[in-house]
Amino acid sequence: MIFEELPLAGAYRIGLSPHADERGFFARTVCEDTLVERGLVGRFKQSSVSFNLRRGTVRGMHYAVAPHAETKLVRCTRGAIHDVIVDLRRDSPTYLRAAEIALSSENRATLYIPAGFAHGFQTLQDDTEVLYMIDRAYVAGAARGLRWDDPALGIAWPEPVSVIAERDRAFPAWDGADPGA
Repeated sequence: MIFEELPLAGAYRIGLSPHADERGFFARTVCEDTLVERGLVGRFKQSSVSFNLRRGTVRGMHYAVAPHAETKLVRCTRGAIHDVIVDLRRDSPTYLRAAEIALSSENRATLYIPAGFAHGFQTLQDDTEVLYMIDRAYVAGAARGLRWDDPALGIAWPEPVSVIAERDRAFPAWDGADPGA
């Protein structure tokens, strides 16, 4: 596993370190020991998949409030996405900054998202599938979101939006209040 620090404190792009031969290659995508050695969360309670029919679909910007804030590993297993995270941790040096990363079935990268971040993505291809590993069980009452197109967040979505859930469209714009992350 190859760790690349992102410009937001505690967030990483994790690449593969493949062992190749005439069959192809083999590589670890998650290793609890390696994550813990770096001071990161290494245990994940839940795994989920998001399948998206149309290019341009936006999901996000989602987060969960404490004490249910979630650490996530996100990987695109089919197609490609423009993934975005926003640091909502008030005590962080990167508070309210966003980072954007390309995840695809071709680059096989994983995004490590610490608890206290909002997360969303836009599909860059039809029939895109995204795998999530989450360190805690989902608590519906803790789920929140920020508006995907809020100018205060400065997110540059690369495609016109083709599909977005009404719930995501209705999230509030950032108003300076503590989002409770």
